[in-house]
Amino acid sequence: MPDHPPVRLPAPRADRADRLAAARAAAGQADRRFGITTPGRALQTLPALAALLPGGALSTGSAYSVLGSVALATALLAGPSAAGEWCGVVGVPGFGAEAAAAMGVDLDRTVLVPDPGPELVGVVSALVGALAVVLVGPPGPVGEAEAGRLAVRLRQRGTALVVCGPWPRSEAELSLADSTWHGLGAGHGHLAGRLATVTVHARRAARPRRARLWLPDPEGLVRPAPTSALDLPVLPAATLTRSAG
Repeated sequence: MPDHPPVRLPAPRADRADRLAAARAAAGQADRRFGITTPGRALQTLPALAALLPGGALSTGSAYSVLGSVALATALLAGPSAAGEWCGVVGVPGFGAEAAAAMGVDLDRTVLVPDPGPELVGVVSALVGALAVVLVGPPGPVGEAEAGRLAVRLRQRGTALVVCGPWPRSEAELSLADSTWHGLGAGHGHLAGRLATVTVHARRAARPRRARLWLPDPEGLVRPAPTSALDLPVLPAATLTRSAG
């Protein structure tokens, strides 16, 4: 996808109609500039996650669902964003800008819509085509017909969709297990990182793929966890000072 001009939405206090109109205007601008159909392509993806995904990368024209972890969903956004793609975050409770930036998300090239209201799917549909990846919060019940219409738009406009929650027809479903924060000392100190097992169920794969990852490591990055990392001290949950989502 060619380099896009900045896409700015109204401030959070603007009413829902204004936000939706601005998003639709952005999509219309993309349609006029790039045409109706955009060929699917592989997006730059963090290596630790690329090894788990179908085709070895996040792909435009496809939807991905992430269960139970905003951090894991944000990590999917980080690879394309760090490579210069324009991305969006729509209605994601718990999205942490500081943690996202540490993973590689370029906040200057990210459209944030914290509160889309009941028009969440409509806002997402409008942004498809203007952005390479759209990360969306839990959308609530979505029917097959509505998901099908959005799937067609994703393929036509060349956008990848990452959903925090179940999504019909998703290319892959990612989930987190055995999540453990590690820190300095027993019951005190600073968080040094989190180890977790990421499992990916791909729609066209007979078996799931799993990997033990830092999510994130002490520097805020996502990477494979060496065996030696398992010997680090565990920080009890009662002492956590930031979200473990």
